[in-house]
Amino acid sequence: MSAYVIVNIEVVDPVRYQEYIQAAPSTIARFGGRYLARGGRAERLEGEWEPKRFVVLEFPNYERAREWWESEHYAGPKSLRQASARASMILVEGL
Repeated sequence: MSAYVIVNIEVVDPVRYQEYIQAAPSTIARFGGRYLARGGRAERLEGEWEPKRFVVLEFPNYERAREWWESEHYAGPKSLRQASARASMILVEGL
């Protein structure tokens, strides 16, 4: 069963965030993940949520997504992202 990492990101240091954009994709692919959405247009249709930079990742299953998140391969890019942006992130199991 696929799993999805859903992220709303507010970039606060665009120069440094570019380093993250370069570093993250190979770590995602290493764990069987892929981008479904990556920073394209997003708008609120209902509610209070104001999406900024929206990202959706798909992984083969919940466990692989957690392995990616906790991996030494993602540790460096994760630090870059945390230093250059504010994010809200969830992991959701698919159907």
